[in-house]
Amino acid sequence: MAAAAAAGRVLQPLLRTFSAQSRQLSAAAHGEPHQAARTWKILSFVVALPAVGVCMLNTYLKMQHHSHEQPEFIAYPHLQIRSKPFPWGDGNHSLFHNSHVNPLPTGYEGGEH
Repeated sequence: MAAAAAAGRVLQPLLRTFSAQSRQLSAAAHGEPHQAARTWKILSFVVALPAVGVCMLNTYLKMQHHSHEQPEFIAYPHLQIRSKPFPWGDGNHSLFHNSHVNPLPTGYEGGEH
């Protein structure tokens, strides 16, 4: 019983602090809606837009150093499986086929590899 009383005395100030902080957060959340909108607007311009710019710069710089050669084609058996032709075009090209990147089951188009 003495241990429980000692624990209660130790935990009581922590509980008061937690309760006060939760009241402050609740008051801030229920404060002026214009202030919350202003905060999100500032965060959008200060954090989000520069982050998008950094991502765009990163992509641009990576593309400058990217090798534009096609990788060697390896005729894996699972690439040659066609249970039925695609319903568009010649039936062998996927819907988003890119002849520079995506090989057909027989190899790249254009005979480069």
